[in-house]
Amino acid sequence: MCGISGFNWQDKDLAIKMSSSIFHRGPDASGVFTDIGISLSHRRLSVIDLSTSANQPMQDVDRDLIIVYNGEIYNFAEIKNELKSDYEFKTKSDTEVILAGYKKWGKDVVSRLNGIFALAIWDRRNQSLFCARDHMGVKPFYYSWDNSKFIFASELKAILEHDIKRKLNLKAFNEYLRILYVPEPDTMIEGINKLPPGSYLYLKDKNLEIKKYWSPKNVGKAWLYDEAKQAVHDTVSSAVVRQLVADVPVGIYLSGGIDSSAVLSAVSKAKKNVKTFSIGFDLDEDEEKDKFNRDFDLAGETAKYFGAEHHPLLITASDVAHTLEETISSIDDPISNPTAIPMIHLSHFAKRKVSVVLSGNGGDELFGGYDRYRLSVISDLSQKLPGIGLVSKFSDKIKKLQTHQGLDRLVLFEFEKDKNLKKIINTKYFSGVDEVKNHFRKYTGAALDGTDDLMLADISSWLPDQALTLGDKMSMRNSLEERVPLLDREVVDLALSLPRDYKVDAFNMKKVLKDAFRKDLPEILFREPKRGWFSPGAKWLRRKEILDLVKNVLRKDYHEGTNDLFDWGAVEKMLGDHVEKKQYNLTILWAILTFQIWARAYKIKL
Repeated sequence: MCGISGFNWQDKDLAIKMSSSIFHRGPDASGVFTDIGISLSHRRLSVIDLSTSANQPMQDVDRDLIIVYNGEIYNFAEIKNELKSDYEFKTKSDTEVILAGYKKWGKDVVSRLNGIFALAIWDRRNQSLFCARDHMGVKPFYYSWDNSKFIFASELKAILEHDIKRKLNLKAFNEYLRILYVPEPDTMIEGINKLPPGSYLYLKDKNLEIKKYWSPKNVGKAWLYDEAKQAVHDTVSSAVVRQLVADVPVGIYLSGGIDSSAVLSAVSKAKKNVKTFSIGFDLDEDEEKDKFNRDFDLAGETAKYFGAEHHPLLITASDVAHTLEETISSIDDPISNPTAIPMIHLSHFAKRKVSVVLSGNGGDELFGGYDRYRLSVISDLSQKLPGIGLVSKFSDKIKKLQTHQGLDRLVLFEFEKDKNLKKIINTKYFSGVDEVKNHFRKYTGAALDGTDDLMLADISSWLPDQALTLGDKMSMRNSLEERVPLLDREVVDLALSLPRDYKVDAFNMKKVLKDAFRKDLPEILFREPKRGWFSPGAKWLRRKEILDLVKNVLRKDYHEGTNDLFDWGAVEKMLGDHVEKKQYNLTILWAILTFQIWARAYKIKL
């Protein structure tokens, strides 16, 4: 993994400055290329072909093309074999394979890549710049375009080395407070955007074109269940082995759930002495210690089952307090999720032993692992079947599920309520839910049923803009590459071809994935309820060492640029009610906390 940056004019010093701001993404080497009309810079984290010949920016053999690239291409050997009669390769890197592919196929090269990537290629032949992001959006790509100057980077902080107004994007602000992240193409800073997943960008003669080359779609292929189960097992296992390619040590984030355990199972069949890493929480007994560490304990049992070299880590409330501000400022564009803190600690811990980790990220979205999907199935059934509909008259929970498929259901499950936000946001900066809903219309309404709709929306938005962005920023903060084999191109294509009821029904979640690996995994994993990876954020806010810090952040004079955004008296009362256990307010409080720390770190103004 690496960090990339650049702009469409020549300035070596500025290119170096951008690169230096994201040193953590690639401490092993750096490089700059400048010419009339272009400046490209690169930070390298060496993973494949550790030689200096694989450093970037890299030029093709004819010096027509120059690339900066962040990521890994898992099918690069196959592509290289296809191109070897047309191109004389000088390195063993996947970077040069992308160059050779672009030389032969042009923009279509991205459709042939199975990997995680963000890249930019300068073409000297026609003075054009081609940029692209992988199909699922695992790797980030930010850019600024004012119809004249084009600037791009792996992180916002590199773009902010330019003279850009750090003005709050109020549309993104309202989106963030409802869904706890900023959906593409917005960022929280006006004038800076994200290139959507599965998209490329082409700039030539002041004309900028953005085009989707891939988007998730349910294809509804006919499968017998046993055939689907075997296909899932074989395709996931092949993807895991494919993503072990590296010239540095590789480990596994082990959470105690089915997804990462399936990854460990496949790795264990391919190599010995597997290193696994998990994290738990040092809590008092009255803080539900057993509840929050159950998956941590399961991870240890699973590692022992496979004979892995397991490395567990417990973090304390003091650890949280000491790293809270660093963690949030490292996220780049605010994402409100307390699990960011254990993630950054885990990546720092794992980096001592390995340079690459595999995780189980993406399994829930692809295979139906969230309870909201199961509840959506129940919602459909309760509306179709009179008997269940009658029951709904006596069940408050079922009543709440009586929404139309698509956007209304997405809002019900995933949006913060307006009535809660109105209590704490200054009315002149508050916009109603309709503006935020409009963004999600493009993700809903085209699926096979209401639950497919939710899953496709999560794959398109929640996954890249929340889960994958958080994973990238927390791992790369410690120069650690995180790979996601369950989001391998072949696994994604397979999952999207499976019937919804093979994944989730009214009683089961992740059915086909569980059944595919049932014989490979310890039985105890299948007796455990779905918990997801969560952290004791609500408990942390009641710990004195953290509460003192939080009180300092949640006040009007913490940051001048945001002092008019909130009703600080209402925020203070909300915090007091939470601490005194009168009302559970973690979600909104953590969102404001995250936003405040981020806004001051990035010197944001209204």
